[in-house]
Amino acid sequence: MSKRIKIMGLLSILFSVFIACNTKKEEDHSMHEKKETVFYTCSMDPQIKEDKPGKCPICHMELTPIKNNDKETNEISLSKQQIQLGNITTQTIGTTQSDLEQKFTGVLTVNQEKINTLSTRSMGRIERLYFKTVGDYVKKNDPVYQLYSEEIAIAKQDYFTAYKQLSMPGDFGKNAQNMFRAAKQKLLFYGLSNTQIENIKKSADVSPYTTFHSTYSGTVFEIIATEGSYVMEGSGLIKVADLNTLWLETQVNINYAKTLRIGQTAQISYTDFPEQTNQAKVTFINPEVNTDTRLLLIRLEVPNRNLQLKPGMQAVAKLKQSNIKGLFIPIDAVIQDQNASYIWVEKRPGVFENVMVETGVEINGMIEIISEIDPSKKVVITGAYAINSEYKFRKGSDPMEGHKM
Repeated sequence: MSKRIKIMGLLSILFSVFIACNTKKEEDHSMHEKKETVFYTCSMDPQIKEDKPGKCPICHMELTPIKNNDKETNEISLSKQQIQLGNITTQTIGTTQSDLEQKFTGVLTVNQEKINTLSTRSMGRIERLYFKTVGDYVKKNDPVYQLYSEEIAIAKQDYFTAYKQLSMPGDFGKNAQNMFRAAKQKLLFYGLSNTQIENIKKSADVSPYTTFHSTYSGTVFEIIATEGSYVMEGSGLIKVADLNTLWLETQVNINYAKTLRIGQTAQISYTDFPEQTNQAKVTFINPEVNTDTRLLLIRLEVPNRNLQLKPGMQAVAKLKQSNIKGLFIPIDAVIQDQNASYIWVEKRPGVFENVMVETGVEINGMIEIISEIDPSKKVVITGAYAINSEYKFRKGSDPMEGHKM
């Protein structure tokens, strides 16, 4: 019996010692954890870090306790004093409607659809060009060039001969009618006008020299041939541009391109004529984005009835759209760098986390958030950069380091 009592007493002593040691370890661990999770810093001088309460040695303000081991790597906890000094405010955001008005600068160019090329219909030599300067204005029916062509001379002779034989009796007269019609069609094919063909009857002019006239009105845009040069059938000589309409080409950000449409009206203003404005329509949206600039070419057709506007002038297109629906927050609420864009969201009072987002258009100091956001979350509207700076200071890295959109 006494032996059993001794054993029980010994076990009781060992259990008490185990409990005491375990309690000691828990207390030591708790003190160690407390020491690891809290440090004291100054809101005005964040480079100050102390392991116990006190005053800042620089500004003598009371030091603020800060947790040193946030559970989540993308979280940061701030004191009430830091939130107040950083002017950090939050707000829940929802879908709103905004008016989008954007200005895009571009350069006026020649309307490529209004360029006509005057070309030869027969092989020959250019004896004379009546317009030798780019920018000259050509009226319809003005003489443009004189061509030496033996082919045309033969066609003229055939036409004149057939005309003379029309009055002959019998089969000669009937055959002459067929030859006459065929010769006339050939001269029309070579580009002679009806008036020139009729003159052959009167003057018997079968010369190899023929003057050709413009079938368009416009400004000389390009001179291709030179006097004395030989040309083949179909060779271009002069390009004439109708400048009554011009193109305004400009580059827009891809985020804005999705809101544009063909036929949309824009108001155009001009650097050289600040008092002049007119309306233009979007006629072309390039389906391909420039891989280097991430910009998209758009084109507007600008009226120029008095020919006051000149290709090469700078112009500004103002495009306006009403009732654009989306999530919009202040631009300063979005942290943007070369890798990603993100915002700060209040996870719980005093604790903030960063969330990667995709942005859209900017409207009057607001930026569109394309990514889905929990409507119950409060987004940091002001002071986002203050939180970001504090995060970098504590963590020693960027919140989005290693992340890409």
